[in-house]
Amino acid sequence: MANDSLRQAMSSARLTERDLALRCEVDVKTVSRWLTDEARMPHPRHRWAAAEALGVDESVLWPEAIRNTVKTGPDREVVSVYPYRSACPKSVWRALITEVKSSITLAGYTNYFLWLEHPNLAKVLKRKAEQGCHVRFLIGDPESEVTRRREEAEAVPLTVSTRIRITLAEMDQLKGVPGIEARFGDEHIAMSAFQFDDEMLVTPHLAKLVGHDSPMLHLKRYQDDGLFDRFAYHVEELWSAGRDIWLEAPAG
Repeated sequence: MANDSLRQAMSSARLTERDLALRCEVDVKTVSRWLTDEARMPHPRHRWAAAEALGVDESVLWPEAIRNTVKTGPDREVVSVYPYRSACPKSVWRALITEVKSSITLAGYTNYFLWLEHPNLAKVLKRKAEQGCHVRFLIGDPESEVTRRREEAEAVPLTVSTRIRITLAEMDQLKGVPGIEARFGDEHIAMSAFQFDDEMLVTPHLAKLVGHDSPMLHLKRYQDDGLFDRFAYHVEELWSAGRDIWLEAPAG
């Protein structure tokens, strides 16, 4: 059976098969097969890319994919699992940053990769703060003993302290913006957590590996004291133990 929903969405977006193939980074023949066989299920990252390109929800294009991933047990808050953080599509990050309304917590030890993958991040976060969203940065102290030991373990040219200082330089654009806070903390050296309202991306750092080589969980809150709440509790404890980076009061 043909996928009429996909064809209609392409027509509304005025995208040809070749256009969509380029957006999804697949062969045009692959898009043709998606259109002619509704049961053919694209890889998740291709479904997400197609949904983003067409401006519709993934469930509209491939409802069966959503039905097949509905969970009822304690793991139902796990949206996706990636063996490497770098395997998580940029579209997932963009969607979370774009759609967040109330609060963002970026608790990566360096947060360095965020500035590389999202060049306009400072402007976006400033706009979010102006719209009433509370933005928090929790990063490692470049001068701490914890940072020094991690540098020895990773043994890579772009050191942990250098990556943190790059983040601090980028964050200077946000200094004094009401609603944006920043703290140093050392206790999240082994795990990064990025919270966007009721969704979160969590990366436990494996052994000597840098962040992008470690696995990532995408979580969404559905219940009290579930997996999301457990990690959210951890983030709040880390934040409470942090030390303010910007000591002066924000301009008001």
